[in-house]
Amino acid sequence: MSPGVPEAFDRALRDFEAFLSAERGASAETRRAYLADLRGFASFLAAPPESARADDVYRFLAALQRRLEPATVARKLASLRTFYRHLVREGHVDHDPTLGIPAPRGPRRLPRPVAVDDCEALAEADAPARSGGPEAARLRDRALVELLYGAGLRVGELVGLDARDVDLRRAEVRVWGKGDKERIVPLPGAARDALEAWLRWRERPGVLSEPLFVSLRVSRDGTLRRLGVRDVRRVLARRARRAGVAGRIHPHRLRHSYATHLLDMGADLREIQELLGHASLSTTQKYTGVSAERLLEVYDRAHPRARTRKRGGRS
Repeated sequence: MSPGVPEAFDRALRDFEAFLSAERGASAETRRAYLADLRGFASFLAAPPESARADDVYRFLAALQRRLEPATVARKLASLRTFYRHLVREGHVDHDPTLGIPAPRGPRRLPRPVAVDDCEALAEADAPARSGGPEAARLRDRALVELLYGAGLRVGELVGLDARDVDLRRAEVRVWGKGDKERIVPLPGAARDALEAWLRWRERPGVLSEPLFVSLRVSRDGTLRRLGVRDVRRVLARRARRAGVAGRIHPHRLRHSYATHLLDMGADLREIQELLGHASLSTTQKYTGVSAERLLEVYDRAHPRARTRKRGGRS
């Protein structure tokens, strides 16, 4: 049982985690995030989940707002909503205490893409060759960065890949996104070459059943551990320092950059939506930081009625 969490609440959380895994197809990282948010509320409530009322949720959020950003508080409220909707559907509670509670709003922050030159520097920031040093780390880390930027993957999607998901002949990768939805993403030449070099190092019996990106330290049972999200973040931070790229570089910024650079090169928003695995086009628009003015420019350049609108001027 989790420290500070009532036993009845802890049982409900275990059931909810099973639901997220079996019915939602949520990744391990997503499940951990949900449960961390919900354990915080469970400790605050110090009672079974069915005893919660709207006032309890308001007080919980108010305590959070004194020390957390609005976006973080909104995420925790979203976790509570999902949890209580599940409990209502299953008949475990007769009311949802989160109904009608608005999420806190903070200033809208547009994504900050990394410049094209800096993305290239990150990919090429290989460690200097050392006498007898491990070539595998250089090959793995370069393939990892080329795939993050070259295919616009979420970090959870990246670490979940197996070697068999990469098709070098067709230059594409099969990705399992949110909700366990499958999509095929094309690989640019640089990502294909980097992956080919990394997979060549790893060629041995059974490689197709193994994770694509692994730790280079062999575990006690003789296997190679799948890299985790924190491992990927450390690789990016190390390469950013080596390349002299300023600012905080994390996997999601490379995903932002992928989408924004595609848009700048003339890709259609619908195409980018498919590549990113977004269910809604509005998500893609926000994600790429497309302004209303930018969309008007696209309209002026491409729509057959744009000239008529231009002659009349903008109101």
